[in-house]
Amino acid sequence: MRGLWLLLHLIGVVVWVGGMFFAHNCVRPVIVQRCEPPQRLALLSEILGKFFGYVSLSLVLIWVSGVAMLQGVGGKMPLSTIIMFLIAILMTVLFVVIKWARYPVLEAAVANSDWPAAGAAMNSIRKLVAINLGLGLLVIAAATLGPYWL
Repeated sequence: MRGLWLLLHLIGVVVWVGGMFFAHNCVRPVIVQRCEPPQRLALLSEILGKFFGYVSLSLVLIWVSGVAMLQGVGGKMPLSTIIMFLIAILMTVLFVVIKWARYPVLEAAVANSDWPAAGAAMNSIRKLVAINLGLGLLVIAAATLGPYWL
C-alpha cells in the first residue's frame, strides 16, 4: 500500500510544483510579452482559476497520502520528513491565501475592467507563487537528499 500512497503523493506534487514552474516561468513571460494588460490579466485570471482547481485536488492527494505514509513510520519521523511536513504546512497556507484572499480580488477587478487593481492583484499572486515554487523545490530537495544528508 505504501507504493500506492507514494504514487498519489508524487502525482500531487508534480501537478502543483510543476504547474507553478510552468505558469511562472513559461506561461506568464510569454503572455506578458504578447498581450496588453486587459487581455493578459483576463487570460491569466482564467488560467489560474483552472489551475487552482487542480491544485486543490493535488493538496487532498498530498495530505491524505502523506498522513497515510506517516502512519507507517511508527511515531519516529526522520528530520527530512519533519522538514517536508513543516514546509508543506507553509505552502498550504500560502495557497489558501492566494486562492481565497488574492485570487477573488483579481477576478473581481477583471470582471469590473479595473486593470490597475487587477495588475496589483496579479503581482501579489505572482510573488506568492514564486515563494511557493521555491518552497516546493526545497521540499523536493529534502525528500530526495534529506535521507542522505540529514
